[in-house]
This record gives sequence, structure tokens and C-alpha cells, in this order.
Amino acid sequence: MKTLPFNFLLLGLVVLLFSSCSSTPKNQNLNQSLDADSLKVATAHIQHYIDKGELAGFSALVLKDGQEIVRLNEGYADRENSKAMEANTIFRIFSMTKPITAVALMTLYDEGKFELDDKVSKFIPEFSSAKVYTPGDNSYTLEEQENEVTIRHLLTHTSGISYGWDPNSYVDSVYRATFDSAWDGKLEDKMPLLAEQPLNFQPGTQWLYGLSIDVAGFLVEVISGMSFDEYLQQKVFGPLKMDDTGFYVPEEKHERLCTLYSPAEDGSLIPSDDRFAEAFKQPATLLSGGGGLVSTIDDYARFCTMLLNGGELDGVKVLEPTTVKMIMSDQLPEGAIYDNGKRGYGLAGAVDFETGEYSWAGAASTNFWINPTDQLIIITATQIMPSNFKFGKEFKAKIEAAIKK
Repeated sequence: MKTLPFNFLLLGLVVLLFSSCSSTPKNQNLNQSLDADSLKVATAHIQHYIDKGELAGFSALVLKDGQEIVRLNEGYADRENSKAMEANTIFRIFSMTKPITAVALMTLYDEGKFELDDKVSKFIPEFSSAKVYTPGDNSYTLEEQENEVTIRHLLTHTSGISYGWDPNSYVDSVYRATFDSAWDGKLEDKMPLLAEQPLNFQPGTQWLYGLSIDVAGFLVEVISGMSFDEYLQQKVFGPLKMDDTGFYVPEEKHERLCTLYSPAEDGSLIPSDDRFAEAFKQPATLLSGGGGLVSTIDDYARFCTMLLNGGELDGVKVLEPTTVKMIMSDQLPEGAIYDNGKRGYGLAGAVDFETGEYSWAGAASTNFWINPTDQLIIITATQIMPSNFKFGKEFKAKIEAAIKK
């Protein structure tokens, strides 16, 4: 069966000492934030999945009021070679790349280089000619854009750009026919071709997950005059000391990249034969802002802490506080709805209306949540594709319940 070409762009947990493969958890500052019995319940719940073979390994980090209260690394990064999950295990974070791309682009916003409602065609002229797919009774037409795609549309997935995954979508069939080989090459070569594809709807009217954030990554290159990876290193990874985050894993770190697993018919996990199993071990040519990064729990925690702190970490300022508020608050155009209206959507991440929690996930079953109301950060990671987020979500629910006791 042919793998859809946009998988690369998707796009996307933790335990106590119960088995010989488990590492001892490091739990600091439990005091009034989280009691040991509650942590044991949460981690035993995940250990159950490891014992059943539904998880190979699981990592989590929980920060409360700026303090680390839970650090757990259980099971295996590489089960077949008995390599334990470690604090420095490198994960394929896929779509958890998206908020990082949004932050990179918004550093240029802070420099006055653009406004959110600027037309994308101001920087990538080809998008001014993009047409909108409009279905009829027995056919369709391609209409002019009523309001051109803007940078806000890109960062909120309301541009009309999709991933090409829907087998029942005419537009997605056009994507698949156009990009009939893997999404490779360079962004500068793909953007004009992407701009030629029909939009699924008039920009700003609906929410649809797709390649929008990859276009935003290319905007970073166009506006800054630097390659996307260089810009990220200079403006985000370097200042935040995210030393293990990038578009590939250098050879000297290959042993730290976790094995990718997929479910077998009986529900157990087997090493994945997907092309992503060996991906990320060589320098990337296409720098995907939508799903191209690898990272560690600690690196991503530094990124999350910077956002929770209003754009600063360890005295280093990455963004203005007002810009961080924009990223972590609902930015959907009027009329566009995300998650059936139960949540809003900020810039490259979901937003809880009540708590302001900002979150997203990655295709290999990684998750993060930043809750400014409770001053809480939860990051969970495992290595399963297709994604299964139940492990992270169940762990999160138990940790939150324990904190609220």
C-alpha cells in the first residue's frame, strides 16, 4: 500500500520501578504538590501497559510552579536490545515541531517584520493566485479567494491548505497526484507547487489540519534571509540551550534515538518498518516546520517553560510577553471552529477556554500541556506510530487529580 506523501509533515507516560527494565524515577519537591502514593498509582497505571506489551517505554516530566515534581523514564528505548529509556533519550516529536515554528516566526513579529493579518503573498507571491475548491451539484469550480490567505490563517490552520490524507476529498486527491513521491527536496522548491493546489475552502472560514505550518517555516526563511535550521538555532535552540533538538540526530547521538514501534494485530508492539524508523539519522534537505524535529524531554521542557514564563528563561528573552499571550490564546478567525467549539486554537496549538492550557501532540505519541492557571507543565513521550495518545492523556489525568487533592 502506498504511503501518503505528507506523513513526514504531520502531521504528532511514565512509570515506577516494577520490572527489571525500569529505571528508578527521580521525584523532586513532592511536598505539597504531589504525594508519593498518588505518583505510585499514576506510574503503576502506565507500568501495566508496559507489562502487557502495549508500551515499550515511556518518559514524562512534570513541572509545577517552576519546580520539577515528577521525572520518570520506564521501559525501553530499544526493547529488542534491552536499552532502557533514559532522561536523554531522543524522540521523534513530529507535530510538536509546530509550536516551535510558531515561536520562531513570532520572533520576527516582535522585530516588526510582519503583522498576523498580512497576506502570505506579500512574502510568497504565488499564493495570491491560489484558487478555492467550490463543490456544486455534480461538479465543482475553482473560485478566487475572497480574502487571501494570511499569516494568521497559516498559524491557526484556517488557510484551506490540507495534508492530502482524506481519501474522500477531491482536493486531497489532487495533492496526492501532484506530490506522488515523498515530500523531499527543499521548501523553496515546494512552496510554488503547493500554492498551485486548490484550497479546501475560503481562507479563514474553517479549521483544517495541514501543511500550513510548513509554509510558516518557509516564511521564516524568506523574512529572515536565513535557512530555517540556522534561524532556529540562533533564535530558539541556542538561547534556550536545547542542545538535542534539531532536524536530524548526529551520528554520535544515534544510540540515543529511540526505536519506533507499531501495533501488531494482537495489540502488542513490534519494531516499525515505516520509513520513519530510520529517518532523522541523516541531515534533512526539507526542513519541515510542521513535523521535522527530534528532541528530548528536557529540551522540550525548556521550550515550554519559556512560554509559561512569558517568553523568558534563565534571563534570556526569546519573545515579548504580549506575543506569548497571543500564541497561547484563541486566535481563530470569526466563524472558524476547532474541536467542535470545546476548545479554541492559538498559534500552532490548542487552547482550553477555562484554564488557558496550551497543548499539542506528535505523530509518534508525544504530548505536551502548558497550564498557566495552575503553573503546570506536563510532557509525555513514547515511540508508537500510528499515534496512540491514550497513555499520555491517562497519565496526565491521574497527575492532575493527585495535584488537586
